[in-house]
Amino acid sequence: MKIEEAIRSRRSVRAFTDEAVTKPQIERILDMAQRSPSGTNTQPWNTYICTGDVRNAIVSDVSNLFDQGKAASYEDYDYYPKVWKDKHRDRRRGVGWGLYGLLGIEKGDREGGTRQAKRNFSFFDAPVGIFVTTDAYLGRGSWFDTGLYMQTIMLAARAEGLHTCPQAAWISFQEPIFRHLNIPEDQVLVSGLALGYEDTTAIENTLVSEREAIENVVRYSGFE
Repeated sequence: MKIEEAIRSRRSVRAFTDEAVTKPQIERILDMAQRSPSGTNTQPWNTYICTGDVRNAIVSDVSNLFDQGKAASYEDYDYYPKVWKDKHRDRRRGVGWGLYGLLGIEKGDREGGTRQAKRNFSFFDAPVGIFVTTDAYLGRGSWFDTGLYMQTIMLAARAEGLHTCPQAAWISFQEPIFRHLNIPEDQVLVSGLALGYEDTTAIENTLVSEREAIENVVRYSGFE
């Protein structure tokens, strides 16, 4: 697969089949991702892969916490702002209502919204869950580097015919993740990531999120 095809075909898939992903496939993906750039070659990422009983235990424990309303806030982890500015808020709402529209979840349907939100914590049925951390003492530059690493994982997955969904939702339920995966306390969770084969029959996977026109985000200087 050419890199342009991988970039243009990558999207957040929210429904997966139960087809198994093999360990050699994952190893090839991670071997490629290990070539991701990082400032002064610090390689600040740590990666935890779960499937089978461990994956299921995390899903069960986090789903129970979700049902009990025991989510931590993103602000607790300095992850998202408490108040969004208009342009970012509108983009978030746009993709959210685009997804809900496909699923027939109408505005005000809290039950439907809660049901869809909970699907995050089954990895949208993907057989493999990935959690990426960095060391807690590191700063924003290392988070940037870890984001580059995750992007490389997602593009490398396309070369294997696989799809992914990066999931910040796990940030609110970290204790079971750290416990089941034996993640040291001096690390912090950057994101979760679902990995598997796309369910091509699922309507939610027809969602193509809008992108801002490049003239609205790019500024050229010094060109004729």
